[in-house]
Amino acid sequence: MHGRSVAIRPSPSAFALLWSSAHKPLLTLVLVLLTPTLLFSITVDAQVSKASAGQVQAAYLYNFGKFIKWPASVTANQGGSFNICVLDQDPFGDTLKSALAGESVGGKPVAVKRLAHAEDAAGCHILFINAAQAKDLRGILAALDDSSVLTVSDMPDFSKRGGMIQFVFDGNRVRFEINLGSAEKSHLVLASELLKVAAVVRPAGPGD
Repeated sequence: MHGRSVAIRPSPSAFALLWSSAHKPLLTLVLVLLTPTLLFSITVDAQVSKASAGQVQAAYLYNFGKFIKWPASVTANQGGSFNICVLDQDPFGDTLKSALAGESVGGKPVAVKRLAHAEDAAGCHILFINAAQAKDLRGILAALDDSSVLTVSDMPDFSKRGGMIQFVFDGNRVRFEINLGSAEKSHLVLASELLKVAAVVRPAGPGD
């Protein structure tokens, strides 16, 4: 299956829990389960399909939940599930829901939800914003000002414009940038292990 694989380069002491494609038919890559002592960079083969790149992002969305602490009051109001939401246009298709079926974060089952409006995101832990929403980003982030929702996107300049985590390609590697100021403004605590493997950490919020 040359040209369709995802190479995982762990730290020297790292260990990965792998999901087989037989167990997760729509997840054709390896999902990397990060723990505070295991950090990986995910490298996508140069010939990998766009769909597989989306699967890598789905894996990251799940793992971000293990390295971020939400305010106790917010967590209590978000019900019995860990909610990963996608705003408006969904680039994942069935990949995200299929990949995360049966998984949990912090003892809560993961639920994938599609939203039509940013105002509906109050019950989300993580909100993925499609790059197609770039022109409306200012309004979307303003609608989330009073919530503690982790915002994630692959749109250009997302972290510079106040988004919290932006997926970026470094050659053929899927990496991410963090706007720490925006996360802290929303009372989210990001683990130092997550910050260490970010390509860029921005201490301030929107600054353009």
